[in-house]
Amino acid sequence: MNRPGSRPFAIRRGVVALLSGLVAVAASVALPGPALAAGARPAGHRVSAAAADAYWTPARMRAAVPAVDGGRRPGVAAGVAGPVPPSHPFDGLPQVGTFFWTDGHNTGRFCGGTVVRSPHRDLVVSAAHCLRSPDPKKQFSFVPQYHDGLKPHGVFPVEDIYLDQRYYDLGTDGGARWDYAVVRLGDRADGTPVQRAVGGFDLGIRPGYAHDVVRLIGYPGSSDAVYPKPLDCTSSTHRYTSTDPAAPGDFLEIACAGYVGGTSGGPFLVRGDDGYEVIGVIGGYHTGGDTPDISYSSYFGDDLVDLFADAVEGAAPAEPGGGR
Repeated sequence: MNRPGSRPFAIRRGVVALLSGLVAVAASVALPGPALAAGARPAGHRVSAAAADAYWTPARMRAAVPAVDGGRRPGVAAGVAGPVPPSHPFDGLPQVGTFFWTDGHNTGRFCGGTVVRSPHRDLVVSAAHCLRSPDPKKQFSFVPQYHDGLKPHGVFPVEDIYLDQRYYDLGTDGGARWDYAVVRLGDRADGTPVQRAVGGFDLGIRPGYAHDVVRLIGYPGSSDAVYPKPLDCTSSTHRYTSTDPAAPGDFLEIACAGYVGGTSGGPFLVRGDDGYEVIGVIGGYHTGGDTPDISYSSYFGDDLVDLFADAVEGAAPAEPGGGR
């Protein structure tokens, strides 16, 4: 994929159309075998979508806990000049939602994600540290605009998870620069793809670090929050260069109060030419931060574009140990 030098750009409608055309050409010259039209998915996922919808009852969604045990502990927001901007619960945005699954111990888990524009209208970005574990993920699904135990746009089953191989190989600290994931979803039980159901945001690539107005959304752990709703905050971002040799890299940093454990994967949103652009997800440095008032994101660069292209093409995802 041709990229415009080192300048920032967004994967928006024009780029999505180009990728869609390239995928169609690739499909037309593929080797003989069981053929699928570009963007088509094997039959059968609608049954799993219906089963997932039936499984994720309000009680089960409310009982789910953050994908990663532990979470951030209260502490001083070092390096922040002035008061930390407050967060407040709200009913969410249609494009931002929650992944739900049950792990190997039948514990319900969750992590945030955001629908981004793509040729097949089926991609969500999230944090890699939520999804890196090889532990089984049963009933693995995405619920857009989840709040208060509700599924206002239905349930979409997960088909594939795309993480950078280096994140698997180096771990959550050594690979902190690649703490992002692209997730491909199956259609809702009625055959509707997620982007057609709720819309999508542009994916901002090489966005820079300094932004005066950034909206941060995250789903807090139920044990930490008074309301089972996502949090919303408006603040600014800047570059943070890690001082931890175990977690090297440059990251987006934002001050927003109350982003406790569970908010991982939530988007950093800025206004673009066609609505919001996603320029980060809560994660990266120390899997998103050490205190609830400071959050981080890995920087969205060309490596994320490669993951996005792999997801669009339906390439085989990386796997734990696959790079060794």
